[in-house]
Amino acid sequence: MLPTTSLGGRSQGNGALSGRDAARHTAGAKRSKYLRRLLRLRHMDFEFALWQMLYLFTSPQRVYRNFHYRKQTKDQWARDDPAFLVLLSVWLCVSTVGFGFVLDMGFFETIKLLLWVVFIDCVGVGLLIATLMWFISNKYLVKQQNRDYDVEWGYAFDVHLNAFYPLLVILHFIQLFFINYVIVSDSVIGYFVGNTLWLIAIGYYIYVTFLGYSALPFLKNTAVLLYPFALLIVLYLISLALGWNFTKMLCSFYKYRVK
Repeated sequence: MLPTTSLGGRSQGNGALSGRDAARHTAGAKRSKYLRRLLRLRHMDFEFALWQMLYLFTSPQRVYRNFHYRKQTKDQWARDDPAFLVLLSVWLCVSTVGFGFVLDMGFFETIKLLLWVVFIDCVGVGLLIATLMWFISNKYLVKQQNRDYDVEWGYAFDVHLNAFYPLLVILHFIQLFFINYVIVSDSVIGYFVGNTLWLIAIGYYIYVTFLGYSALPFLKNTAVLLYPFALLIVLYLISLALGWNFTKMLCSFYKYRVK
């Protein structure tokens, strides 16, 4: 059985930390170590992070098998190496600059867009989603017979980053080649291509998120995380029927935010 965090009482009568207190101490120590490593590029495994980025597209299950290995060897599900976060930040910067170029934004407008994408779209929304999923999974998805297990918040945030990366590449990179010449045109093919890319991107996000929580052996009923697919498909069909162009709306929103 995989090692895990105990949720025992606050004291054990022998002066030792309880399971819960020990877990909190350990989590704080691991978080501090993670933050310190952000300043040490030489200690980061960028080759392995690139491997993870590749397999998040081709075989995301393999990425989460590595999370199993980390739990067995380092007693934590969350990443202890910030290399993935650093590379994702580079992707954010490069793709956002490309987005600003395609939308014909000036230098300062592109900088504002970059700050919005990094701190709102990725970090802000990521903190919100990770916290929500951390609460839901621990409250409703943990198996009754395994109450000594819990989902780490850091793991929930890692799942968000894993799911966000394919979405970022599809919407902020691949889509750039079609925006000016196809998507923003007032034609059926325009909003069909744009909305289909949104369908694929958000579908990837939902699927990779599902894989992340289904990889935890102490969770149950993780298939419910796939239910948003039904709503996504309904919205996609409605958008095609009504001629909504999600990409055009996004471009207008970004231009409004950087004014």
